[in-house]
Amino acid sequence: MYRIAHLTSAHPRYDTRIFVKQCRSLAAHGHEVTLVVADDGGDAERDGVRIVDVGRLHGRVNRMLRTTRRVFDQALALDAEVYHLHDPELIPTGLKLKRLGKKVVFDAHEDVPSQLLAKPYLGRWSRQVAASSFSVFERYACCRFDGIVAATPFIRDKFLPINARTVDINNFPVIGEFDAAAPWSAKSPQVCYVGSIAAIRGIRELLGACTLLRSPTRLALAGAFSESALESEMHAHPGWVRIDALGHLDRDGVGTVMAASVAGLVTLHPVVNYLDALPVKMFEYMAAGIPVIASDFPVWRAIIEHSGCGVCVDPADPRAIAAAIDYFIANPGVAERMGQNGRRAVTAEYNWQCQSSKLISFYDAL
Repeated sequence: MYRIAHLTSAHPRYDTRIFVKQCRSLAAHGHEVTLVVADDGGDAERDGVRIVDVGRLHGRVNRMLRTTRRVFDQALALDAEVYHLHDPELIPTGLKLKRLGKKVVFDAHEDVPSQLLAKPYLGRWSRQVAASSFSVFERYACCRFDGIVAATPFIRDKFLPINARTVDINNFPVIGEFDAAAPWSAKSPQVCYVGSIAAIRGIRELLGACTLLRSPTRLALAGAFSESALESEMHAHPGWVRIDALGHLDRDGVGTVMAASVAGLVTLHPVVNYLDALPVKMFEYMAAGIPVIASDFPVWRAIIEHSGCGVCVDPADPRAIAAAIDYFIANPGVAERMGQNGRRAVTAEYNWQCQSSKLISFYDAL
């Protein structure tokens, strides 16, 4: 068994992908797992995982320079056998650890060059330069690492020519977290959106849809706004009267909101880094036994149509979103059947238990 250190300079300690799924699964398999974080929560131990906190520094520059140095120093002190990196800014840390003879794994949560191309605060020329420069550095570093863990098959296929030891470990849900047994007759006319709230994630269109609803449906909004100005704008929107703003919820709270809802919304904008993503919330809605109203992207449509678990809409069209919500409210039998279809698909295929086995096999191959 390995002494494994998972390193993050940006994610919270109980991040779903890092702690809930990967660290806990590796610890349960018998590995000695330490998670290094920078969130000011102090040192702790939970579910067999030791958590070491290097402290939080405010500001992007501090995080990129000083926090990553603290993480590297702590990584050296741990003297682990395998280091698993979860942030792009830790790639230089990984290269230093490689020079010291350590095994290093990079976890590609996202396609960073594509993500940079979608950054609204960068000019067009700056986006191109940043994306191209990072792509060159990423290829240079990742071919030297001992393996790559990719969050989607699309990202896996990007890294395979760079590093043959690449595996996709998808962010599928832990089935036991979601209760699909809630009686449909007990549900109120409510749909939900769970996740970070941003313009690029479709919040303006969701509130626009709320003004067009024919049914008395309310939208449970579980998450935090990415910008205070956007939050103020949405509070003044006519559709806000239909909103139940719940803020950021823990895992139990998320499950409760989904269980009370008739459908779940994931109507993200068609930006380059979303088109080939596998949004974890879509699969969590499925696990909770509720139908999905999702953006009409080819990858998402294929999953939803194959599973028979929801409908796809134009995310830029509030009327289409409102019509889908009203349809499920008016047809509870259809909504319940599609919800059951989604639950079956998650139980059979789109679940963390299957991905955990792949993660364990990946580590065994190291």
